[in-house]
Amino acid sequence: MSTQASTIDFLLDQLASLPRIRARKMFGEYALYCDEKVVALICDNQLFVKITAAGRALVGAQIEEGAAYPGAKPSLVIGADFLDDDERLCELIRVTAAELPLPKPPQPKQRKRAR
Repeated sequence: MSTQASTIDFLLDQLASLPRIRARKMFGEYALYCDEKVVALICDNQLFVKITAAGRALVGAQIEEGAAYPGAKPSLVIGADFLDDDERLCELIRVTAAELPLPKPPQPKQRKRAR
């Protein structure tokens, strides 16, 4: 089951107070970006936020860890109660983005030489 567009719309609405927030469809699911950093994945209508020290401190032990897909790194699995609190959700995404490094710039493609 893939994520419904209504789920993405809801999340983006909840996070509207954050500048530079967007979702991008990837491999049938979505990546959530804040300040051009991937901070979370949305898979099967479920939000999986990357684990950072600040994010873990904010949510404490009440939020479980899980994988967005088989073989993925563990993430914070954000439940409906947390999603409904837009201020708390924005703070989690903000502190997570602040701790993550900037993405590496894409490497220029090398041209193949004719033999």
